[in-house]
Amino acid sequence: MEEDYIKLIFGLKLKQIRTDRNLSLFGLSKLSGLSKSYLNEIEKGKKYPKPDKIAILSEKLDVPYDQFVSLKLDKNLAPIGDILKSKILKEIPLDLFGIKESNLIEIIANAPAKVNAFISTIIEIAQHYSFSKESFYLASVRSFQEANNNYFEDLEQSVIKFAEAYQLDLKANISSLELEEILVEEYGYTINNKELENYKELDNLRSIFIPKTKTLLVANHIDEAQRTFIYAKEIAYNYLNYKERLYTFSWIKFENFDQVLNNFYASYFAGSLILPQELLTNQVEKLFKKKTFDEKQFVQIAQSFNASPESFYQRLTNILPKDFNIQNLFFLRFIHKKNSPNFYLTKELHLSHQHSPHANETNEHYCRRWMSLKVLKDIVDTNDKHVFNLQISNYPDSNQSYLVLSSATKDPFKTDQYRSVSIGLLINQQLKRKLNFLEDKKIETFNVGVTCERCAIKDCKERMVPSKLLDRQQRNLKIETVVNDIFKQFS
Repeated sequence: MEEDYIKLIFGLKLKQIRTDRNLSLFGLSKLSGLSKSYLNEIEKGKKYPKPDKIAILSEKLDVPYDQFVSLKLDKNLAPIGDILKSKILKEIPLDLFGIKESNLIEIIANAPAKVNAFISTIIEIAQHYSFSKESFYLASVRSFQEANNNYFEDLEQSVIKFAEAYQLDLKANISSLELEEILVEEYGYTINNKELENYKELDNLRSIFIPKTKTLLVANHIDEAQRTFIYAKEIAYNYLNYKERLYTFSWIKFENFDQVLNNFYASYFAGSLILPQELLTNQVEKLFKKKTFDEKQFVQIAQSFNASPESFYQRLTNILPKDFNIQNLFFLRFIHKKNSPNFYLTKELHLSHQHSPHANETNEHYCRRWMSLKVLKDIVDTNDKHVFNLQISNYPDSNQSYLVLSSATKDPFKTDQYRSVSIGLLINQQLKRKLNFLEDKKIETFNVGVTCERCAIKDCKERMVPSKLLDRQQRNLKIETVVNDIFKQFS
């Protein structure tokens, strides 16, 4: 174990023994002759006493010396020892959220039994839903995004400085050729567009970077927007000097949290470079000022950049909170295979709070009235390259409504598979002030739920299964009401 953890375990043991003896720090100081501040430092895991000091504590507290220095903890503190030995706290990106490891351990130590029960519950839930280390890392980054309203000024400024240094015009479309030249000339890259074709197992990969030779293997069948994004990410890794990084796109596995965080930063940098903030904000502002929603203009804005629909929607989640103060929003990405009844939510982001549409791990049926799913059905039926639509989704249970905009496209890497990306904006006074077209009568409103199993909408023609979970809750509520009446009657 690390030296810091050994100090922590000794401190936890001393604190438990002291409190078991009903001694205050002042009392232990008088008993042992050691200063109160010194004992406090020991209990907090900041100092490890010398053997002569341990001998004094052993004698005065009537605890065998060997028991004091043993790393074995008793029943109450054993879970904390397991946590420290597992090094799981090193996996958690505490610094990202301004939390000190010592503070967290102190919280655990103050109520070990309750915290142990809580941690055990979390672990059990994670195992039940196959929650991997990678999933934990991704969830941590997502929370980091949400805590910062998904806007990072330092990265935005880095993009501006990069563009100035390399004479890139942020008011014009940036091409893959421009970025490829920088990779080759400035960073010594070799671009290989043919090698990946020799490996059928790698059909789903868009690129692999070989650091030893600085060779970037790029799938030959990707389009211009995807190639530009890949090059922009590679530039970000180099320009921002990130040593810990991922070498495949899409990712296969993460070795540590820094790789995950840097992957996010590099992706953010790429999105900011390809969809510059000032240019995009100006175009969106013109759209928002119109009295009626101009679908053609919205699609034109998205297609005016050398970016995929997903990159465009993701970029909206950066600029809407910052430049329009629209902070209550969500982003969703679904995938759907032709002739399959299933829809899979593979990416989500919620700003300000957990909005109604969210990932569901209990094999329930997502509401078919969601625009995210409607556009997927439409693109399968029409076989178009791109399908866009919008609606106002009203959730009767929460009394909240969202303006939801969605686009669906074919998955370029999988046959008969499609993906949709959506952004939902909570309809409140702020949104009404910013979007003049929000009262447009042509925008349809639909009552929606989260899943069929929990939905109270009675006249839903799109329902896949009965609302069995909701029915069970209502049945239990009735039973509870009757039981309460009986208690009142016989009290």
